[in-house]
Amino acid sequence: MRLLAAVTAVLLLTGCQTAYYSTMEKLGIEKRDILVDRVDEAKDSQGEAQEEFRSALERLDTMLNIDGGELEEQYNALNDDYEASKSAAERVRERIDAVDNVAQDLFDEWSEELEQYSNDSMRRQSERQLRETERRYADLIRTMERAASKMDPVLAKLQDNVLYLKHNLNAQAISAIRGEFDNLQVDIRDLIKEMEAAIAESDKFIASMN
Repeated sequence: MRLLAAVTAVLLLTGCQTAYYSTMEKLGIEKRDILVDRVDEAKDSQGEAQEEFRSALERLDTMLNIDGGELEEQYNALNDDYEASKSAAERVRERIDAVDNVAQDLFDEWSEELEQYSNDSMRRQSERQLRETERRYADLIRTMERAASKMDPVLAKLQDNVLYLKHNLNAQAISAIRGEFDNLQVDIRDLIKEMEAAIAESDKFIASMN
């Protein structure tokens, strides 16, 4: 536990990837292992984001079907759901960046080490493995980024609804946003579908690396 804390401290305090990788390698953990771990973390963050967006949608749906007496309580809950969705989206972006950073470092190191082979057959085989891993990774990061790109438009619409309700918390406001709900519902369902595709691609990539 102390050793893990020390490794984390190196990363957080120095901000130096080289020092981080060096420390991890001394523990027998290579960039390949770090990449798999970060892909798994990114997958988890996408699953969490799915739930937050789904919760916000369900909350808004509830607001559209209640009487005025509960509006303020439901509005506060909707605002909490929006803030949670925004935080979850930020974590997704951070996890994707972390995945891409270690992936590029892994591929750079792998390419450089190809020159160290004295056995041509082994070098060619390693190069084929590198290209195949790069291809699988390209599929992965593309699906992750496609899903992430759909978060901002959804967050913008959620924010619009939250702000509008904040200043117009009455039956007329509910009627006004009812027409926008269907569009938001479609957008969130599309986002969840894209995230499910990214999660499936993550599972496939992790399986190929193990």
